[in-house]
Amino acid sequence: MSAPSSNSPWRALRTVDVRADLSVSEAAFLWLGAWVLGQFLSVAVMSLSGHTTLAAAGPAWLLAVALAGWAPMVAAVTMGSRKSGTGSLVRDFGFSFRPADLWGIPVGVGTQLLLLPLLYWPLKAVWPHTFSQARLEQRAHDLSAHASGVGKVLLFLVVVIGAPIVEELVYRGMLQTAVTRRLSDALGVVLVAAWFAIVHFQPVETPGLFVIGLVLGTCAWYSRRLGMGMLTHMAFNATGLVLVAMA
Repeated sequence: MSAPSSNSPWRALRTVDVRADLSVSEAAFLWLGAWVLGQFLSVAVMSLSGHTTLAAAGPAWLLAVALAGWAPMVAAVTMGSRKSGTGSLVRDFGFSFRPADLWGIPVGVGTQLLLLPLLYWPLKAVWPHTFSQARLEQRAHDLSAHASGVGKVLLFLVVVIGAPIVEELVYRGMLQTAVTRRLSDALGVVLVAAWFAIVHFQPVETPGLFVIGLVLGTCAWYSRRLGMGMLTHMAFNATGLVLVAMA
C-alpha cells in the first residue's frame, strides 16, 4: 500500500502519523495480558448472574460482562501510550474525530448490506447448513430477543457504542500501529484483521469479521486516526442489529 497523494480526495481525512512506537512483541504482550485478565473478569461477573449465556442473563448483565472485559483492554492501550508515546491516546494512537470521518457511516452500512452478502453467497452455496442466515444471525438474534425497553438501550450501548470504541483503540490503534511500523502497511492491515476475526471465536462469523477488519484497518491506515474506523464499526454493528430486528 502507498500513502494517498497530496491531491487525493482522502487528504481531508488524513492527519500526522501517530506517535506511539510500541514493538510488535510489546503490543502483543499487552493485548494478551489484557485479554486473559478480561476473560477472567468476564467469567467472574457472568457467574454472578446465575446464567450460563449472555442471552439468558439479559442486557444488564451483558453490559456488566462487557465492561469487565473492556477495562483491561483500555488499561493496556493506556499503558502502551505511556510507555512508548506521549501518554495521549489522541497523539499516540489517533483517537480523534473530524467531520470527514462521517464517511465511515455509509462505509459501515455498505459493508454490512453489500460486502457481507457477496462474501457469504459462495460459502452458502457450498456449505448451506454451516453458513445459513439463521446461524449467521444467531448470536445477535439471541441477544436482541431478550431485550426490551431499557434492555434495548443497554444492548445498543454495548454493541454499537462501547465495542467499536474499545476494539478500534486496541486492534487498529495499538496493534495495527505496532505491526505497520515494524513490517508494512498492507501486512499490518491484513494480520490485525485476521487476529481480530479469530479472537472472536465465532467460526461461522470469522469470514465476515475478517472482511470488516480489513475495512476498518484500511480506514485507520488512510486517515491515520481512529475516528473514521470507529464510525464505520458503529454503523456496521447498528445495521446488523436492525437487520436482525427486521427478520
